[in-house]
Amino acid sequence: MNHWPKSTALLKHNEQWIPGGVVSLNRKSDPNICFTKGAGSRVWDIEGNEYIDYQAGFSAAFLGHNDPDVNQAVITSIKNETLLMGQGPTDLEGRFAELFCRSVPTLDKIEITTTGSEATYHAIRIARAVTGKDHIIIMQGGYNGWHNDVAANVISALSDVGQRVSPGEYPVDAISAGIPDSNKALIHVINFNDIDSVLYVLKRYPVACILLEPILQNIGVVKSREGYLQTLRKLADEQAFLLIFDEVKTGFRHALGGYQGICGVTPDLSTFGKAVANGYPIGVLGGKAKYMDAFIDPDRSRRVLIAGTFNAHPLCTAAGIATLQKLASPEHNVYGHVEQLGKILEDGLKDIFGRYDRPFHVARQGSAYCVYFMDHAPVDYHDIALHHDFAFDKAYRLALLEEGIVNFPLPIKQGSLSFAHSFGDIEETIEKTRRVVKNLLTP
Repeated sequence: MNHWPKSTALLKHNEQWIPGGVVSLNRKSDPNICFTKGAGSRVWDIEGNEYIDYQAGFSAAFLGHNDPDVNQAVITSIKNETLLMGQGPTDLEGRFAELFCRSVPTLDKIEITTTGSEATYHAIRIARAVTGKDHIIIMQGGYNGWHNDVAANVISALSDVGQRVSPGEYPVDAISAGIPDSNKALIHVINFNDIDSVLYVLKRYPVACILLEPILQNIGVVKSREGYLQTLRKLADEQAFLLIFDEVKTGFRHALGGYQGICGVTPDLSTFGKAVANGYPIGVLGGKAKYMDAFIDPDRSRRVLIAGTFNAHPLCTAAGIATLQKLASPEHNVYGHVEQLGKILEDGLKDIFGRYDRPFHVARQGSAYCVYFMDHAPVDYHDIALHHDFAFDKAYRLALLEEGIVNFPLPIKQGSLSFAHSFGDIEETIEKTRRVVKNLLTP
């Protein structure tokens, strides 16, 4: 039975004019539901159904949908700012940059982009410019953007990349056609949490950078092993490559200073997005001044280009300022609130699944969580691919949707709490999850 006929009809209409009917194919899912409104912790679809939302625009709406303080800052900007200057600096970009660097004290300077993918693109370009090397290391199961240097090896089939190897690397499983073989030759894919494979690649290639999420959050919530990030920092210093943290998903969801402020490891460069402006389109690249100043190197042969008509667009920058101010506010206590909610949800999920003879693990970092149907915390992508029950995960997510609980309907995708969620939302979520799991697991 099709519970979303209007969404299906809209998709078919859009397919006449848009390839696939959706302008970002990462949004295409089964089922394809058209959501038309969001407020706080809730979203509504085109059929009029109401849901508690844990997808949050791929984790971007950390304060909740249409946060009134952020929206008011945007409205004020519309009234008071010229939309596009086209020449010279702007007051907003300077205010945002100062506030951002004070929020993330490991950064000396930043540049502002429109997307997280642009930020990772520029980070790699800086790494190559300052090291004089071309090869990069990325993680199997990580997602660092859409561009040629990183569009590979996300949720790969084991038939495409093979079983776990260590030390060693995996075949480049490009997620897009049109990527030249010359680009693929410079990409080296290894498993997260595997220092031996880092050493394997470093011995064989001139590596400009390692680019990784400090927690893999495109395949749920896969945390780094103790000492892993610290060892990467040590290797980067010893072997003259840049350590780049992709904090597009982890940044500002877990702490005002990014996840690097929690783990105590300072990367050379960092990228941010999503929660930075509570869903308004913005990306940030930041890091040590000696690397960021590659954008203004007086030697043209070493200078790195950054450009973009919409970089630091006034509406998005105003949203970013308002978001950072709210995240830093002791009055709102954003991080304390979401940690309380996350702990209650985690305990509730453990209680529900613990009543059944079925392996599970609830992984959580602050407001991000994922239920794995395996008997231990995953350490890398292969661990999940070999042990997680993908079929049950899909059935579980679809059943939750029908109960009015939104998690992205693709197995192992992260769930995201927001500041707008209430204790009542969590209580309702636990009760509906209890009913769903009972229906799925009771003979």
